[in-house]
Amino acid sequence: MTRLRNLLRLLVVVLCLAVAMPMASPAFAVQPDEVLDDPALENRARELSKGLRCVVCQNESIDESNADLARELRLVVRERLVVGDSDEQVLDYLVARYGEFVLLKPRTDGWNMILWLSGPALFLLALGVGVVYVRGRASAAAPTEVGLSDDEAARLKEILKNS
Repeated sequence: MTRLRNLLRLLVVVLCLAVAMPMASPAFAVQPDEVLDDPALENRARELSKGLRCVVCQNESIDESNADLARELRLVVRERLVVGDSDEQVLDYLVARYGEFVLLKPRTDGWNMILWLSGPALFLLALGVGVVYVRGRASAAAPTEVGLSDDEAARLKEILKNS
């Protein structure tokens, strides 16, 4: 009886894994009619598509998205490559039409350099402020180190004698 239960549990686990495995793999949305005949151009198109954001889905590349606009962008990428554009020219063309938002990894030049450097700069600034604060607290005399005035010392002796 326990063998049968264990076998049924194993069967359920295997079935669950068989159903879940296709969902875990990335779904590529490139349609067969989009694929270029030249394998080198197709590989370039796929690499470019992986770095371009679907402006409808926003968290997927156009290579993974099933949105109509993503399909149109994939076709534009392939058209530009067939015409003879370099990878950089294709990216510049799409950035000119859709803005830098279309890039999954923003460029690190121009105004974007401020964004790339502001995080480490603010971290270093906070670290400097923390060091100055800690050093200031360490060099300040603690109230117990200041000592008692003569009147306070006499009053303390008197209190200790009476108790």
